Amino acid sequence: MGVDLIIRSKEGASAIAVVRDKLLMELHRERSERGFAVGDVYLAKVRKVAPGLNAAFVEVGHEKDAFLHYYDLGPQYRNSYKFAKGAVSGTVKSSLLDDWRLDPDITKEGKLPDVVSASQSILVQIAKEPISTKGPRLTAEVTLPGRYMVLVPFINKVSISSRITDETERKRLKALMQGIRPKNFGIIIRTNAEGRSTEDLEADLKSLLQRWDQIFRNLRNAIPPKKVLGEVDRTSAVLRDVLNKEFTSIVVDDELVYEEVRDTLGKIAPDRVGIVKLYKGKLDIFDNYGVNKQIKQAFGRQVLLPSGAYLIVEKTEAMHVIDVNSGSRKGGRSDQEENALAINLEAAKEIARLLRLRDMGGIVAIDFIDLYEPENRRTLHKALKDAMEDDKAKHNVLPPSKFGVIELTRQRVRPETEIDTSEACPTCGGTGEVSAPVLIVDEIENALNYLLSEKDMSGVSLHVHPFVAAYFTKGLPNIQWKWWWRWKKWVKVVPQGSSRYLEFHILDSAGKELAV
Repeated sequence: MGVDLIIRSKEGASAIAVVRDKLLMELHRERSERGFAVGDVYLAKVRKVAPGLNAAFVEVGHEKDAFLHYYDLGPQYRNSYKFAKGAVSGTVKSSLLDDWRLDPDITKEGKLPDVVSASQSILVQIAKEPISTKGPRLTAEVTLPGRYMVLVPFINKVSISSRITDETERKRLKALMQGIRPKNFGIIIRTNAEGRSTEDLEADLKSLLQRWDQIFRNLRNAIPPKKVLGEVDRTSAVLRDVLNKEFTSIVVDDELVYEEVRDTLGKIAPDRVGIVKLYKGKLDIFDNYGVNKQIKQAFGRQVLLPSGAYLIVEKTEAMHVIDVNSGSRKGGRSDQEENALAINLEAAKEIARLLRLRDMGGIVAIDFIDLYEPENRRTLHKALKDAMEDDKAKHNVLPPSKFGVIELTRQRVRPETEIDTSEACPTCGGTGEVSAPVLIVDEIENALNYLLSEKDMSGVSLHVHPFVAAYFTKGLPNIQWKWWWRWKKWVKVVPQGSSRYLEFHILDSAGKELAV
């Protein structure tokens, strides 16, 4: 199995799903009218310096002033300020820095009013998009990410991703980049650069220098606030950041986007152009690949786990809270501690996926099922850290507290992805809402699996709303027959007009309701 990228383009918006072994791992959405995106570069104007905060409030054109802290100025701030000022006035004639005399770095523990004053025009980059009532968060240390490297102006240093562990390859890449990088431009070599040829790296560097030159040209006679460089579109950014040799296919449902993706791949990974496919089916591409169903499963308040356990996800003003519940299932295990650990480990993997998928940030408190053995608590802590290892957002996972709660922080640079998975109730005249009906099948099948397989019961009957009963029994083969083939036990489906739309009850052969 591998990784698939599924791109849906619809009504001026695009959505990009990263699917690993048919499991949705990431969801990126983009609208053409978006305003302030991470990576955008602006010529901005300092509106107010706040010495008490060691920060400044900066005008970038958003309704709320952006925030720039001293620590986000970057060591080379004086050089960046002089370059932007000279580019605007025309005294700096070229974007190349061969003849640039670098000023000393600003001190780490300095004060912002010593280097920044109100009404100054400064070059900044969006580090965090506007979230809720807050304006953007800025950095004055402009960096330009590419496929294989990140360009950092005003330094003379080559750094290498710690994920490249082969010492011979590290030496090769460092020597190569030292030889081709222009003077006064630093390079951070990304993991994707491992094993790439000199031609690939030179092409990526040339592209980044062209983007730096675009900033320079857009600064000429600019009046702040002005965007001088926009981050590449979301589709290209995702291709740049996540595409690797594990990808087996990229499926697109729009011919224009299909050509754009092929063009982008032709520039960054010409050997992979063949994995791009144009989807021509009549069914929505996300429905065809099961993405919509997984979105409804993952973005609701309650998230079911394959074992029948479930998570409750709550969002408050200050933090996210996740509660792990075993339901009524014991998983067939006689040992409660062993059962609790198994459910917690399953939940840890799913929580790591949800954090990335929903882009949840800030403080997250996870109330796992109580574990009494110290070794089991350590195992759970390590499992959660391991599950989050591939998360590119900065995060920190604390050990379980004495109450069994694991707290973590996760960097938030964009508003959380929120999708309303509720739907209008079809049996109450459109005046109410129900949870996504497509999930009721999974919920019922989890309950039946517990009773028929794990508890080895037979003769059970399922009582549901007539609409749902018809869905299970209509046609041949139908879902009811599939249950027979799966468990070799017949489940009688009983339409019950008094039931609410998504209400169900499972009764034993004596007519007694079973707890599930």
